[in-house]
Amino acid sequence: MINKKKILVTGGAGFIGSHLCERLAQDENNEVYSLDNYFTGSVSNHISNVTYIIGSTVDIDSLVAFIPDVVYHLGEYSRVEQSFEDIEKVWEYNKDGIFAVLEFVRKAGCKILYAGSSTKFGDGGLGRSASPYAWTKASNTELVENYGAWFNVSYAITYFYNVYGPREIQTGKYATLIALFREKMKNGEPLTIVSPGTQKRNFTHIDDIIDGLILVGENGYGDEFGIGSEEEFTIKEVAELYGGKVEMLPERKGNRMTAEVISDKTKALGWEPKRKLVDYIAKCKEKN
Repeated sequence: MINKKKILVTGGAGFIGSHLCERLAQDENNEVYSLDNYFTGSVSNHISNVTYIIGSTVDIDSLVAFIPDVVYHLGEYSRVEQSFEDIEKVWEYNKDGIFAVLEFVRKAGCKILYAGSSTKFGDGGLGRSASPYAWTKASNTELVENYGAWFNVSYAITYFYNVYGPREIQTGKYATLIALFREKMKNGEPLTIVSPGTQKRNFTHIDDIIDGLILVGENGYGDEFGIGSEEEFTIKEVAELYGGKVEMLPERKGNRMTAEVISDKTKALGWEPKRKLVDYIAKCKEKN
């Protein structure tokens, strides 16, 4: 009998986490578990052959009764502008959460793959403290590295760049841009752009993100495994790809202008982005 690899994904019912669970569960040698508090996760994202544990990462020690081979830690607060008004949630999910998860992996003796934030590389490095979200994510990467140095915890840190694709949140406070534009276009509403609209982003398809995550999870060790397309678009250019009316919104705190894609280490493992935003938007327009 094959000893199955036990894999825990925090945030496994969310947008990125559910796609990761889905891919991992396709390998019959994997036993996949999700720990999610369903803050932005959804039961509609559940995948067959995945075991779902409901609860906070803060309580990981009491909720997870097995020793995983690897923990993919994706389950944190992940919005920039909204983090100013959600500061208590940001602290609980990102600071209390990372400490509990790192203590769990230290005691379990397993590898952690931590999903950092590319905001750390925004605006020439100034982006790391531009919002409560950005600061918690940047300081968490340092804590993960320190756990590696202090306690010999095996780790890899990845950075995502503006992920888009199926299961994105389309409406409400936590909607993400590509899905929000798609929804507004479908409803004949103007596309809302936060001023100035010249902010540059490296939109990366979810399937490319998962390709990178699996590679780094299996073969990557250390920091700076960026998973991002090198194609840059301004927000205005994305709106133009969709077409239709545009409505400019006032500038918001924490909104970076640029981000540097750091993907050399991921590419050295054999990763390359294969999907293009232009093609995705064209398909969305056909469906609508």
